Amino acid sequence: MLVIGGGIIGLEMATVYATLGSEIDIVELQPTLIPGCDPDLVRPLTKRIKKRYHSIMLETKVTDVQAQKQGLKVSFEGKNAPDKPQLYDKVLVAVGRTPNGRSINAEAAGINIDEHGFIPVDQQMRTNVPNIYAIGDVVGQPMLAHKATHEAKVAAEVIAGLPAQFDAMTIPSVAYTDPEVAWMGLTETEAKAKGIEYEKGAFPWAASGRALGIGRDEGMTKLLFEPGSRRILGAGIVGPNAGELIGETVLALEMGADAEDIGLTVHPHPTLNETICFAAEMAEGSITDLLPPRKRKK
Repeated sequence: MLVIGGGIIGLEMATVYATLGSEIDIVELQPTLIPGCDPDLVRPLTKRIKKRYHSIMLETKVTDVQAQKQGLKVSFEGKNAPDKPQLYDKVLVAVGRTPNGRSINAEAAGINIDEHGFIPVDQQMRTNVPNIYAIGDVVGQPMLAHKATHEAKVAAEVIAGLPAQFDAMTIPSVAYTDPEVAWMGLTETEAKAKGIEYEKGAFPWAASGRALGIGRDEGMTKLLFEPGSRRILGAGIVGPNAGELIGETVLALEMGADAEDIGLTVHPHPTLNETICFAAEMAEGSITDLLPPRKRKK
């Protein structure tokens, strides 16, 4: 099977079909998988799936697909394109999503639709038509189910006359791959692009007893903090069950926790979620699980 698109959805589908026994090729136009995600989070995933999949073609695109009796003949172009067309049983296209604001004819009800096809709403999920509400992917990024469910609750409460609004400080993202990749808040990629100063604490799962015990020590947990206040700005985790771990960091951000708060929170041992505590201790320079500890800058 060929998967066109090395973003989150393409990689998730590749994970499913590889588990079911398909031989997987991935083609991605960008230089890395999950474009926009921090490279240090993507690296362990890329390393693992390179061993499991038949081919990963980065900086490459599909130029032609022809249906033949023996399968689908696909031609490529780019840095890692094969010398000749390849034959596949199936081709799965996982590139881009288009909002259907116009296709549902929302304008007939007087609802405004922006140039991209999204329906603008306020914090109460209300459209420009006061008695019509919209939630989910059609109202804009990020297009995630957990965002949509919270938006739906807000809309229902507002309709019921309650003083509700959608004011989440961050919405976590998870790639349900193997290993999983999860992040929330400020990313290093975003911080560097915008010139935002930050301090980082990163803990390698190779030093985690639980990760070693389950034979999956390729992971990493990192936390970003604001210089001075030491409050958490963002987090990134790669490894098995990363999606289960990221929620703690979301709560920390919502509550305004700093590195010391997280580092002093007693986590059960041995667990994967204690890597969050250890990452905070790395930033504080107080960790004892790795030697020598990094000293905190004064």
